[in-house]
Amino acid sequence: MEWYAVFGLVIFGLLALMLLGLPVAFAFLLVNLIAAYVLLGGMIGVEQLITNTAASLMSFTLVPIALFMIMGEVMFRSRIAIDLMDAVDKWFGRLRGRLAFMAVGGGVLFSTLTGNSMGSTALLGSSLVPEMEKRGYAKPMSLGPILGSAGLAIMIPPSSLAVILGVIAKLSIAQILIAIILPGLVMAVIYAAYIWGRCWLQPHLAPPFEVEPVPVAEKLRTTAINIFPLGIIVFSVVGLILLGIATPTEAAAMGAVTTLALAALRGRLTARVFGDSIFSASNISAMVLLIVSGAVGFTQLLTFTGATWGMIDFVMALDVSPDVLILIMIGSVIALGTFMGPLPIMLITLPIYVPVVIELGYNPIWFGVLFLIAIETGATSPPFGAALFVMKAVAPKNTTMGDIYRAAVPFVICDLLAIAVVFAFPQIVTWPLSLM
Repeated sequence: MEWYAVFGLVIFGLLALMLLGLPVAFAFLLVNLIAAYVLLGGMIGVEQLITNTAASLMSFTLVPIALFMIMGEVMFRSRIAIDLMDAVDKWFGRLRGRLAFMAVGGGVLFSTLTGNSMGSTALLGSSLVPEMEKRGYAKPMSLGPILGSAGLAIMIPPSSLAVILGVIAKLSIAQILIAIILPGLVMAVIYAAYIWGRCWLQPHLAPPFEVEPVPVAEKLRTTAINIFPLGIIVFSVVGLILLGIATPTEAAAMGAVTTLALAALRGRLTARVFGDSIFSASNISAMVLLIVSGAVGFTQLLTFTGATWGMIDFVMALDVSPDVLILIMIGSVIALGTFMGPLPIMLITLPIYVPVVIELGYNPIWFGVLFLIAIETGATSPPFGAALFVMKAVAPKNTTMGDIYRAAVPFVICDLLAIAVVFAFPQIVTWPLSLM
């Protein structure tokens, strides 16, 4: 069977099963088993596929996923997130649009807590939007900054989605975790610049309000108590990897231990907090690993049947600039993100795109960073981006989907600008890697 027939049948089967409502993980597993039986010699092919998939799931590269989940759950349930918000609040003072800037600052800091944009959207939306509306903020300046900055959760370590990308694309986990740091900060700067410019041009969107002055000594004390320990946790993950002291798995374990120690020092690591955190992290990790198993089998299936190499040969024969091909791939990820979740997109596209990127001579880590930004852009893009519906669930009752769409569009444009910056200046990704 020709490669394009194999590719078409597999993709069509996946989409059909997902449209019927079958969970993503089971859709991939079912298609993998049927295709292996039909295309790889019956039960021998199925047994080989199962053996290879099981072996890949025993890899230590997957352990950081569970450890990052434990970090986030412990920090949520021990209420460290609330302490962080209080500390950030004291630094913004009477700055115009201060609550919008708090959303961006919270997005950067809470990336350490959640590791996913949906969690950050829910957390920031439920805590900040009511206060913003009470202070007279217009919806473009109350909803938009949260939708944009929540996406920073997957662009600043520890990021579970970055680890999953590394596993599926067979990239270095350590390199992808370090590579996303500067692009994530670039996105935060673009958001902050937009908020400042919009508040300057249209001050009525974020009216000023009186804030009780906070002495510098109090700001420094709050920072030392609530933000500095978070810096220690981040260093225990990112710093150890960057310095070459620990592997990603070892660094993730160190981060989890440091997080538990911080919660214990504050007297908040009760038996219930610990038990609930481990139980919730285990549930999420099991779901993610089930999905990853489907992705691994899918990748092997495409390779064994020759579909991957057929696709590469087809793309290399096209009379199109390699840069244009990269932009088409990124554009397709954004388009898929408007109606699909991040994991299905990664499972379907990465096994096809990454070999093509490598064949074209591009750095696959650089492409992986662009891929993550594109996924986040799609998640906040109207009409069906997942983050938009999370925001609808936590926003005040008088908020319509039209309000959310109008608030999201400027930040989607900011994301596209970030993609353009990283595309034009790959050194933003490669320079930190050279320091490792």
